[in-house]
Amino acid sequence: MKTQVKPSSGGKHLTNVKFKLAQEQLIKIHDLMLTTRMLEERMIKMYKQNEGYFWLGGPGEEAFNIPLGLQGHVGEGLDYDFWHLHYRSSGILLSMGAEQIDFIRQMKNTVTDPFSGGRNFCNHSSIRKWNVLPITSTIETQFATAIGSGIAHKRHGGKGITVVNGGDAGTAEGEFASCLIWSSRPEQKLPMLIIVTNNEYGISTPASTQHGETHIADRAKAFNIEAKVINGNDVEESWFAIKEAMEYVRTERKPYFIESRVSRLYGHSSASGANFQPNEVDPVVIFEQKLEAAGVLSRKEMDELREKKAADLLEMQKQVREEPMPDPSTIYDYTYFGQKGKYW
Repeated sequence: MKTQVKPSSGGKHLTNVKFKLAQEQLIKIHDLMLTTRMLEERMIKMYKQNEGYFWLGGPGEEAFNIPLGLQGHVGEGLDYDFWHLHYRSSGILLSMGAEQIDFIRQMKNTVTDPFSGGRNFCNHSSIRKWNVLPITSTIETQFATAIGSGIAHKRHGGKGITVVNGGDAGTAEGEFASCLIWSSRPEQKLPMLIIVTNNEYGISTPASTQHGETHIADRAKAFNIEAKVINGNDVEESWFAIKEAMEYVRTERKPYFIESRVSRLYGHSSASGANFQPNEVDPVVIFEQKLEAAGVLSRKEMDELREKKAADLLEMQKQVREEPMPDPSTIYDYTYFGQKGKYW
């Protein structure tokens, strides 16, 4: 499975491409975007090879998620950012330093999966040392739990903030409204960066049939929350919008809302086939065209990098294939914190 490039839109057709970010940073972002995309495509292959239970992830969100992860203040405790994420956030975590092989382990449900010990399916990470709370499949509940760390950050002070993200369809849930209310109360405003990545679909339902508001961000404005709608398929627009938002939340200790318009390149999940959607905008392709036109990277360099990453991922899959599965006797372990065996 290879990231698809439309022949008629090569980088050679772009002119006067100029970047604000330094070349070294652009190369790093590209590497992480390609890493994220190829990891997701490898996990889709694993699902289709019957080596994974289920797939859902974020191909099409890389141009936003990578800049977000790179600009976080990563660590454990209230001096650092808390992350309440959803299941399309692999790029954020890889940018923070997560290892690709650990995502493959969770896809395979091996006991070596560091996020859940083989008890959950892919992209449901949990990383305590970085304040990444367990990602769940329950829609938008992260917007409720984020209120808690937002209150804790307000009481603690400092520069740590709470970051929460979710999809456009989930904004119909009550937890999303609760987040807007609690983060914006007069005299009790919370240092929260609230993000909606809008791919214009909820499973199979077009957003155009569900939203009366012009932009989801308009709902934040009703609570006097600073809000912005951005093109999340553009790396630099994403980078500087996130930078502005994070600086505001860190210094003002007030909420900020970003609606990031992104793509959904492989459908909702494996439940809808996980097949490439050629009519969606591909942010990796766009960014590579710009990098080539600006002389930052050649097509040859990018193709060689892609080949190396593909080979590395295949070796990781082979390694994980030999790792043990959870022992059935542990099925009841950790139903409650610290609990082992049956709990009755």
